Amino acid sequence: MTNRPFKTGASRAQPSLLPPSVEDYVGPDNPVRAIDAFVAALDLARLGFRHAGSVAGGVGQPPYDPADLLKLYLYGYVNRVRSSRRLEQEARRNLELIWLLHGLTPGYRTIAKFRAENWAALKAANRSFVLLARELGLLGGTLVAIDGAFFDGNASKGSIATKKRLAAALAAIESDIEAYGAALDAADAAEAAPADGDDRGPGGGGDVGRKMAALMAKRDALKADLARLAESGETQVSRTDADARLLTKSGQTVAGYNVQIAVDDAHKLIVASEVVGDGNDTGQLHPMAVAAREALAVETLTVLADVGYFNGTMLKRCEDDGIVAYVPEAERTGRLAARGCFTHADFTYDAAANVYRCPGGAALQPTRTPKDKSGRIEVRYVSRKRTCDACSLRLRCIATKSGTREVLRWVHEDVLERHRARMRDAGTPMRRRAALAEHPFGTLKCRAGWRHFLVRGFDKVRGEWSLMALGYNLSRLLGILGLDRFVACLAECAAELLASGARNAVQPL
Repeated sequence: MTNRPFKTGASRAQPSLLPPSVEDYVGPDNPVRAIDAFVAALDLARLGFRHAGSVAGGVGQPPYDPADLLKLYLYGYVNRVRSSRRLEQEARRNLELIWLLHGLTPGYRTIAKFRAENWAALKAANRSFVLLARELGLLGGTLVAIDGAFFDGNASKGSIATKKRLAAALAAIESDIEAYGAALDAADAAEAAPADGDDRGPGGGGDVGRKMAALMAKRDALKADLARLAESGETQVSRTDADARLLTKSGQTVAGYNVQIAVDDAHKLIVASEVVGDGNDTGQLHPMAVAAREALAVETLTVLADVGYFNGTMLKRCEDDGIVAYVPEAERTGRLAARGCFTHADFTYDAAANVYRCPGGAALQPTRTPKDKSGRIEVRYVSRKRTCDACSLRLRCIATKSGTREVLRWVHEDVLERHRARMRDAGTPMRRRAALAEHPFGTLKCRAGWRHFLVRGFDKVRGEWSLMALGYNLSRLLGILGLDRFVACLAECAAELLASGARNAVQPL
């Protein structure tokens, strides 16, 4: 049996009279050509991009073109490479990047500086891509799903302290200072006593004094953090990333940021997004809905969100702006219903008489003075004690220590009533919500493995998120159109379109 030879490559020492062109290494169907075409269509100056000088190139070296560095980052975020050091390595050995950058090899400091300084321009470029998708007819423009997800910041949980944690640490420091103060007093007393039989090591009192000084320095730092919280009105302070916060959802806590997105229902493209530091989504419904409507350039819009977004004030603002919202209401009376007690839902509002009717048919009359609960004005409707004492349903309605039953009604309760009526037939759209809103986060977190940010501070984090969203949208669009059609569309209309969108872009501060 003869041995079959293996395939062999060309000898590295073999000279080549006609070396292959770099163009030959990037086929006509390579997605990297889409990145090149898209960046070429952008008016980077109008978008606010600034060049990044060569950090290691020395004095007098020309800067890098922002277009080349933007191409580098887009390639990285499409291909799951975010680190500036990794991008530097890839620029030197990756044939696709060698083709894309014409052989340029910027250093990692230059690459990182570009991302940090052009956060606002990156947001504008992301908006321009959404504008392109809209003009190409790839956005439905009638329905979006809104969702939020926590991303870890470039900070540890231990570097972020709450007011409660700071107060506890200060109390512990105060206790230690008191203990060391007693030790210093004992040391002073020992020094004043006769030295016979004194077996204390040298500098014992000095060690206690140094520890005392360190404790007092820590106490001063804790007091300064508490004072800063009191002045700013914040509830947390971070020593590593000033804008990162401890965020908790479903029993899990991260030190980072809350990313909000609005996803169009046509092709699951992200049409609007924002990064916030609030771990609660209840205040995000209206801002995200308005941002999505502006991005889609429509007058009315239907938005879907999960139960975490339910907020009466947000629903009213959406209704006032012509936005139809579908948000499930949290069940807050389950324990009462389980015990057989009457809940708020068992009381019927009589608009004509402006009273609430209890299950027994009695009327709860409104009080004269409304209650102001953090800006939410509510009218209190109270039953009559004489009526309740004689009612056979009293034990299911009134607490043992109370003589009457009251119901609070928001002055804009009619907004919630219309919303509840709409939600009774919302099974189909709410099932659609999960498929839309969770797709981008699932793709970015599970496929790309991006669960954290590499940079610190709101501005830089928002810039990095824009690259994440742009990379996601670009990959989706290529999958929908294909490379040839995408490049052809850019050649036909995108240059003028994107430049017009850039005129309204936010310039960097």
